[in-house]
Amino acid sequence: MAQIAHNPDARPDYKSTLDLGAVLPQTAEVKGGHLWIGGVDTVTLAREFGTALYVMDEEHIRTQLRNYLEWTRYHWKDVDVVYAGKAFISIAMCKLVEEEGCYLDVSSGGELAVAQAAGFPASRILAHGNNKTLRELVEAIDAGVGRIVVDSLEELARINGLALERGLRQPILIRVTPGVVADTHQYIQTGSEDSKFGFGLRDGLALAAIQEALALPGVELKGLHMHIGSQIFALHSYAKAIEVIVHFMDEIREKTGFTVSELDTGGGLGIAYGVPDEPSTIKEFGKVIVDDIKEHCEQHALPVPRILVEPGRSIVANAGVSLYIVGTIKAIPNIRTYVAVDGGMTDNIRPALYGAHYEPIIANKADQPRDTVVTIAGKHCESGDVLVVDTPLQAAEVGDTLCIFATGAYCQTMSSNYNKQVRPGVVFVRDGRARLVVRRESYDDLLRCEVSECL
Repeated sequence: MAQIAHNPDARPDYKSTLDLGAVLPQTAEVKGGHLWIGGVDTVTLAREFGTALYVMDEEHIRTQLRNYLEWTRYHWKDVDVVYAGKAFISIAMCKLVEEEGCYLDVSSGGELAVAQAAGFPASRILAHGNNKTLRELVEAIDAGVGRIVVDSLEELARINGLALERGLRQPILIRVTPGVVADTHQYIQTGSEDSKFGFGLRDGLALAAIQEALALPGVELKGLHMHIGSQIFALHSYAKAIEVIVHFMDEIREKTGFTVSELDTGGGLGIAYGVPDEPSTIKEFGKVIVDDIKEHCEQHALPVPRILVEPGRSIVANAGVSLYIVGTIKAIPNIRTYVAVDGGMTDNIRPALYGAHYEPIIANKADQPRDTVVTIAGKHCESGDVLVVDTPLQAAEVGDTLCIFATGAYCQTMSSNYNKQVRPGVVFVRDGRARLVVRRESYDDLLRCEVSECL
């Protein structure tokens, strides 16, 4: 991996923890110089549960789900919120989503298995994926999932055959790529014409999929699905995609006689990873999504469909933090100072994958200003194993508890065992109580899949 560039312009920002604003979990506070979340001291959590450790603010998660329900249904009563499990999923998370009256989307047989273990109602599950295996389709249909989001003609035929074998009709949505390039990183754009997901509108591909679905006796076409990307700040991308998709709904009615009764607009609303970030609010998102659908349906004399939205990152990202212990500090004169922690790319691959930025603090010095500049390095055998480059931080010492904010999404779910590192545990905190919801792996877990004859 390329050498990390030296940034001679990096400066301390002298911010203390509570100056970091929207990056923080909603219940974050500073008491006795320590960072507290959910009424619990994070320094105590690090000692009790070990590090690296993911900590999730349960009240933050519940508030976000409730805000989505409130600010979408405010504009149209027939809206459902579908939590995107790929952002973070566990049995405890599934139960929380159910308690808040939301739906769940799963992107693999494994995610479906977690939902089933949680007792999540199958009728409120949407099954996603651009290349669902035959086994995954069987599992989804046999579980009775509410919708399968169809991504190819091959998949459509398989679903039809499996459903007929079971004497049922499987409800489906057809995923359409609206040809809108969202203003986000190219790795997380999904709605452009050149995408592995869904059916494009050019050359009649999406219309052909609709016609095929209507002709098959084993599927029940409910409507359309779209998703234009993730970590999106500019809501005009959604507005353009909705204009395109509702126009396509009119074309479907004109050419097939079928009226779309459900429209899933996906998720992707961005969050604040850094202090300068200013994402749109859930209130603003809800207004654009629902009002634009209503407006364009009225223009085409179409009935307003049932609307679904699929937030993931914006539900859990800022709710989560990662805790580490500082192990070594290495100063390289005129270049940088490395602060190494007992985690890294195995618990947060996003910085190495696409240069994601985070805000860190020293949790046991949370009331002090970030008056130094350091690079926070992981412990793995990769020069690119760096969590934050040239970042302001309180003066670090060996043994300090280091906290990185906004790691609740796509960190635990993308974690790995590289270097045979055990994956961290997950703790939910709320009202002064901490509960372990995913235990830290052990060496026995690393050996569990080894074939016994080789031991």
